[in-house]
Amino acid sequence: MAVGGLESRGPILIICAMAEESAVFDEFLVDTVAVTSPLSNVTAKRGMLKVGDTVTPVDAIILTSNIGLVAAASAATWAIGEFTPSAVISAGTGGGLPADIEVGDIAIADACTYGTADATEFGYERGQVPRQPVRFLSSPELLAAATTAIPTATVGAARVGRILSGDTFVTARNVADMREAFPDAVATDMESCAIAQTSIAFGVPFISVRGISDLCGPAAGQDFHMGVDEASARSRDAVRALLRALPAA
Repeated sequence: MAVGGLESRGPILIICAMAEESAVFDEFLVDTVAVTSPLSNVTAKRGMLKVGDTVTPVDAIILTSNIGLVAAASAATWAIGEFTPSAVISAGTGGGLPADIEVGDIAIADACTYGTADATEFGYERGQVPRQPVRFLSSPELLAAATTAIPTATVGAARVGRILSGDTFVTARNVADMREAFPDAVATDMESCAIAQTSIAFGVPFISVRGISDLCGPAAGQDFHMGVDEASARSRDAVRALLRALPAA
């Protein structure tokens, strides 16, 4: 299935940081072939991703980038140049930031920001890398499909807002500062903003859809952790619902 409304008719590029996150797509991927990557510790496979019983499968590349901003940007740069995808989706797990979010919820990025960037001494906004935007915006079409399809198709509440990325974990020690600085943020991870910046630089539509596996600052009585396999499966199901909602070309 080609994805209607997106300028390119290339495959959908789905990027996960860890093998545990990408492995959950295997049961829905058919006609799979391995893809040789020139980058160490980066693996990829291409196949037809089943997104629904009555919908033609989608040509997809499942890329495992390894953890962190540089790893994610490097892998995204190579894959975008190699395959000219019609869209890039950052999938997998993340940490829940709002006080009322729960493990197993789905974070849908309307934008991504570098949560640990701070050049405010030079007049920039918190989270803004100098001479870069504060927010790397998600594709309006992908966001519309996500917000329409995911809430009714997956387990866990869908939460729409910014996803923050950085090289420092948000924990109970610093969560109050992050909530104050970024009141619209719904999740944190270590890859999505780098993938967003890379995708936008190449003119490729982007969105991040993450399953919440941990709470950055859990309240008393809240479950604060979900296994990476289960949280990743919820992200996968959300991605499939998003793709199912996009019109065919």
